[in-house]
Amino acid sequence: MLQQQLKKEIGFLAALTTVIGTVIGAGVFFKPTAVYSSTGSASLGLLAWFIGGVLTICAGLTAAELSAAIPETGGMMAYLKRTYGNLTAFLLGWAQTVIYFPANIAALAIIFGTQTVSLFGLAANDHKMLIVGIAAATAIFLTLLNFLGAKAAGGIQTVATICKLIPLALIIIFGLLHEGSVPFQLFPVEPGPEQSSFLTALGAGLLATMFAYDGWILVGNIAGEMRNPKKDLPKAIILGLSAVMAIYLLINVAFLMVMSAASLAGTDTPASDAAQLIFGSMGGKLVSIGILISVFGSINGYVMTGIRVPYAMAMENKLPFSKWFAKLSSKSRIPYNSGLFILLIAIIMMFIGGFNTLTDMLIFVIWIFYTMTFAAVMILRKREPKLVRPYKVPLYPVLPVIAILGGLFIVINTLLTQPVLALCGLAITALGLPVYYGMRSKHINV
Repeated sequence: MLQQQLKKEIGFLAALTTVIGTVIGAGVFFKPTAVYSSTGSASLGLLAWFIGGVLTICAGLTAAELSAAIPETGGMMAYLKRTYGNLTAFLLGWAQTVIYFPANIAALAIIFGTQTVSLFGLAANDHKMLIVGIAAATAIFLTLLNFLGAKAAGGIQTVATICKLIPLALIIIFGLLHEGSVPFQLFPVEPGPEQSSFLTALGAGLLATMFAYDGWILVGNIAGEMRNPKKDLPKAIILGLSAVMAIYLLINVAFLMVMSAASLAGTDTPASDAAQLIFGSMGGKLVSIGILISVFGSINGYVMTGIRVPYAMAMENKLPFSKWFAKLSSKSRIPYNSGLFILLIAIIMMFIGGFNTLTDMLIFVIWIFYTMTFAAVMILRKREPKLVRPYKVPLYPVLPVIAILGGLFIVINTLLTQPVLALCGLAITALGLPVYYGMRSKHINV
């Protein structure tokens, strides 16, 4: 194993803001379009947001047990290795390296470029190459920024998280107080669109909310660089997700106070449109700048956590050219080659994929492994009862079972409703198999 040590310099505040900052990004501002177009009504759309929040909190409370008991760099990859063995852990790391993190960075950077173009009054459809150029430049800048060190990246994350709460607070407060609000009902829950069954519509809406809620587990990737992970990591996940759920529900009610569900479904920039209605043209632009900061911070969160996944795999010689992937900069001790590799894939994805396609595929793939992680909590409880667990999931086994059932619903629903997208995600993940067995054939311990 390659012997290099990461600096332990990340504290609770940076971990908490990584959870909140990575989760609250483009999703809360741009996914209402997909949620309400899938559900067809305000009540069913809000139900999807609520269920998504409850499921995410159950997931966070469950996974936090593993985060505290196995505080190793690599996060979920370390949990799956301990539970299921090397192959499962490798496939997760492979999927994160070639799908999850690059697709997140690419999708968010595209949204950043789209919002920037729209801010200057340009039509997004007429400036697609400009959007991609802005997206690529943003991803390159944030990757280079992270090369300065975990402390610098964590500091940017803290500042960006504080700044992004401003437009959220403004939209929530003034949206709820907006005169001439659009009437909508919460109960009874209205059925989905005529062409979809209730469960199909709810499932599609839930899948869209999962991107908005995603990112909660990624703080586990930096456990090896936290000063006190066993105490701070579970607390950061639980407090962060509770705050996120409350914010998402409130801002969606605020959206629906000024725009109908049909209007939200028909625009690519729902938050900016709502801000224009609430604050007028100039105020709307100021809020849009806040949204840009939010997306910027979210990209930074994925870059900061993502570049450590191929590093963790390379430290165990699980990738071809492991010495190259595991190389750290002499001063900041950051795995810059791993960062460059993920950046390259992200830029390629910017040219070939759209926002919703990329986000739906990455959510489908990652929730396969999330579900296995929830099951790992129960497996390790039986297999390793003496494992030191500074934090244990409450209401065991109820919350892990809810998390597992929710994960199965997301995966199966995607397979049934978007089979081509799901099969593409599975195929790219399966490409890791020949890499894994090729490394084994060379007598490398994988």
